[in-house]
Amino acid sequence: MNGLMVAAGDRLAAPSRLTAARWQVLGAIALARRPMTVPRIARRMGLSRQSVQVSVNRLVDDGLIEAEENDDHQRSPLFRLTKLGTASYAEVDRRQVRWINELAAGLPLVELAATTRVLTELADRLATTARAMNERE
Repeated sequence: MNGLMVAAGDRLAAPSRLTAARWQVLGAIALARRPMTVPRIARRMGLSRQSVQVSVNRLVDDGLIEAEENDDHQRSPLFRLTKLGTASYAEVDRRQVRWINELAAGLPLVELAATTRVLTELADRLATTARAMNERE
């Protein structure tokens, strides 16, 4: 399922010259509604800082995000969407809304709600397990 979702994300993002990974990073910043550091983006997404940094570097090169000084940590800049980044994220988001509505058409709301609850619980458990493993290391 994960592979199919990533592939679908790549197809949705491709007309905007993005990959699913870069679209997700744009989304993390857009949904936070404030500039974010690479480590914070990585934590929110459950990814390594290194993989997020690769996407951030590309997004900066493409003019979709820009860095600003971080008064709290000089070596960890804050990243914000540019106007182009905001427009690109909105464009992909519109395609995604149409796509997900078509995908979910005909599925009973009670089943979608149950799926959401189960996936949320699994995500919470995975996050707890990851924290426990990190503490042991």
